[in-house]
Amino acid sequence: MFRSAARPDDKDARGPQDRARIALGEDYEVDYWTGKFGVSKETLEAAVKAVGNGADAVEQHLKG
Repeated sequence: MFRSAARPDDKDARGPQDRARIALGEDYEVDYWTGKFGVSKETLEAAVKAVGNGADAVEQHLKG
């Protein structure tokens, strides 16, 4: 079946609504970011706690 572009309220969407921010309160976003960065949920949470929820800052933090 062909899927059209996801609606803004479509929780089945695989990526986050705002790719610049990490929303730890949404399971689908946690799944996306842990997969993108190759880290556990706990590691992602610790990185967000350390540098805030900006995706670029978290990525740099995780790279060391």
